[in-house]
Amino acid sequence: MIVTAPIVLFVYNRPNHTLKTINSLKNNDLAKSSDLYIFSDGPKNSSQEENVNNVRKIIKDVNGFRNIYIKEEKRNKGLAASIIDGVTKIINGHEKIIVLEDDLITSPFFLKYMNEALDYFKNTENIWSISGYTPNIKLPQDYTSDIYLTPRACSWGWATWKNRWENIDWNISDFKDFKHSKLEKKLFNIPGNDMVQMLNDQVNGHINSWAIRWCYNQFKNQSFTVYPTEALVKNIGTKGESTHGSISNRFETHLSHKEKIKFEHVKVDYRVLDAFSKIYNLRFINYISILFKKVGLFKYAKKYYKLIMR
Repeated sequence: MIVTAPIVLFVYNRPNHTLKTINSLKNNDLAKSSDLYIFSDGPKNSSQEENVNNVRKIIKDVNGFRNIYIKEEKRNKGLAASIIDGVTKIINGHEKIIVLEDDLITSPFFLKYMNEALDYFKNTENIWSISGYTPNIKLPQDYTSDIYLTPRACSWGWATWKNRWENIDWNISDFKDFKHSKLEKKLFNIPGNDMVQMLNDQVNGHINSWAIRWCYNQFKNQSFTVYPTEALVKNIGTKGESTHGSISNRFETHLSHKEKIKFEHVKVDYRVLDAFSKIYNLRFINYISILFKKVGLFKYAKKYYKLIMR
C-alpha cells in the first residue's frame, strides 16, 4: 500500500493553464488518496488582479483529491520565494513531497511513478530528486532501463525528501571559491552549458531562480536526479513568447501513458548524459547575459532563463 506524498501546486495568473493542470492531475490514479496543497501568489500590480482572481475561483472549486488546502497570498512573493517557503512548510511535516506549477500536464500515471520512485530511492543518498519530465532524447539501442540519471535537477514536475531539502544553502555562500575553480565550473556545466551562467546571474542579482540554486546544491552533494525515459509531464507554458522562438521546441516532449515503470539502481550512462546535455547546450549561452545587458534587453534573457530554469 503506497503512502502517498502530498502534492504542492503553485499557481499565479494563468487560469486556462491552471485548469488544464488541475484536470490532468485529477485524472491520476492516486489523486483521490492524495492531499493537495495549493499556493496562490498575489498580484504584482493592478493589471494582474483579474487573472489572479480568476485563478482563485478555479482552485476554490477543485475536487477529486483526499484533502485540499489553499493558501492565498495578499501580496506578490514571486516564484522563487513561493517555492522555497511553500515546499519548506509542507515537507517539514511530511518527509517527502511532489511539486508542480500551473503549466504542467501530467500523465494519468504521474503520481504512481512519483510515489513509487520516492519509496524506492528514499535511502539512496546520492539521489537528490525525482523528475517527471524528460526531454526527447535518443537513447542507445542497448539501453533497456525505464529510468536514467543526470546531475541536473528539473523543475517541471518533481519530487524530493525532507533530508535533501533541509540542507540547502540558498545563499550559495561558497560561490567565490566556485567561480575561481575552472574544474568545478566545467563539471557543473556537464549537463548543460547554461548552468554556470545562470548561477552567476543568480548570485549577481540579475535573476531570481530557486531551481539553479537547487541544482548547484545537488552538484555540491555529488548527487543525481532520476528521470523517466518517457515523459510523464508536458509543459504547456513555453508557447506564445516570441523571444523563445525555436528554442522552446527543444523542450517539446510526448506525454507517455505507460503505466508500469520499473525502478532499479542504475549508474550514469554517459551516452545518455551526452544526449541529455545537448538539449541544453546552446552555442551562444555563455554570451547571452553580457549581450543582453549591454544592449539593455536583459529582460529577454530573463524570459529565456524562465523557460529552462525557474
